[in-house]
Amino acid sequence: MNLRKISVIIAREFSVRVKKKSFIIMTIVTPVLFAALMVVPGMIMLYSGDTGETRKIMVLDGSGKLSGVFEEGGSYTYIYENGMDAEYVKANFDSLGIYAMLEVSPADENGNVTAVTYSRKQLNSDFRSSLVRQMSSEFQKLKLEKYEVDNLPDIMRDASYRVPLVTVTLGEDGKEKVDMVEIYMVISYIAAFLIYMFVFMFGSMVMRGVIEEKSNRIIEVIISSVKPVELMLGKITGVALVALTQFFIWVVFAGLLIAGAKSYIGIDEVQSLLSSGGALHELQNLDLTAVQKTLMDNPDAMRVFEAVSGIDYWFIIISFVIYFVFGYLLYAAMFAAVGSAVDNEADTQQFMMPITIPLVLGLFIMMHTFNYPDSPLSFWASIIPFTSPMVMMARVPFGVPAWEYVLSIVLLVLTFFAVAYVSAKIYRVGILTYGRKPGWKDLLKWMKYR
Repeated sequence: MNLRKISVIIAREFSVRVKKKSFIIMTIVTPVLFAALMVVPGMIMLYSGDTGETRKIMVLDGSGKLSGVFEEGGSYTYIYENGMDAEYVKANFDSLGIYAMLEVSPADENGNVTAVTYSRKQLNSDFRSSLVRQMSSEFQKLKLEKYEVDNLPDIMRDASYRVPLVTVTLGEDGKEKVDMVEIYMVISYIAAFLIYMFVFMFGSMVMRGVIEEKSNRIIEVIISSVKPVELMLGKITGVALVALTQFFIWVVFAGLLIAGAKSYIGIDEVQSLLSSGGALHELQNLDLTAVQKTLMDNPDAMRVFEAVSGIDYWFIIISFVIYFVFGYLLYAAMFAAVGSAVDNEADTQQFMMPITIPLVLGLFIMMHTFNYPDSPLSFWASIIPFTSPMVMMARVPFGVPAWEYVLSIVLLVLTFFAVAYVSAKIYRVGILTYGRKPGWKDLLKWMKYR
């Protein structure tokens, strides 16, 4: 095998794809899209509720206990018409100019009621939740009054207490680390999903490149100078370098954003002040920003930052690169074999099923792994090479025993070499086969050629 020729092919594949407008656009747009995924849902929730139109809600209160209970203002105003017939209101919704009617039954001997809303359009969940919360609060207060205990509502409110739970992981060296499983779940999802997306996207890129060169008959010219196996390995490695370049740019970009945000907010300064035992009321004379003061007065927020800062990002990034590279190589070898066997992309469907099923299966098991990173299913799926790139990356943020981590990587590398050997046999025959649609029998026959 001529390494110089392979390096030439790698350089060609890399330079051609990096110079494409699609590569430049995706490299810039993808981080923006990920940021939008974080920000846009919150913006939608913030601005989608109030339409600027005041809607009238007619309340027919059979219990006689809800007068003035509902909060006025905002998008809704309440009209109390206890003496009006419900059937008349339902028949004259439009002429009465109301958005919805709330009918509350008389209270039974236990002080319980039932409530029904009527409206032309479906009521949104926030409004329904608000109605239930306000009615439940009022009738709970009325029930408490029957016990004739002075200040009972205040006692109940004071007695209501939620214990804050801080989770700390003890390392083998005895060092303590504050954890937040929600943060690990987010990191697991992003890392595992990126593996899935990258493997499928760049593996398909290899397959389409092989089909394009084969259909243009360029492949016949190329293999006059290099062996088919060298060409396949060169194409796969070249595309891998494109993906790693894109990922490296994203990591640098994200690192700069995080460093800039920490510097602007002054997270390190706040953590230093808190670790020294400083309290907010003792530090009023310090030149702290409003954000810093808010963080110092909010232990939960500081625990989030402490948990985030305690994550071993370098280990996660290195693990991501290892599992992406070998996971991609494993699947790209199969994609290249499929691309060499057909004349156009439409003919690939019959061969894609064995490739896509493990990928999709790994994606589904990844969802289970978020909640159960040490379950038997998560363990075996992180060891089996065809699903380990996604599932192991979902386990890494939670911590994985060293022997499992090493075993998973070794099996993944060995499986790649085995699959690449078989794919190379298909590739060297398939790229020169035209005019017929091969089946599984043909692929098996090509594997046996020497």
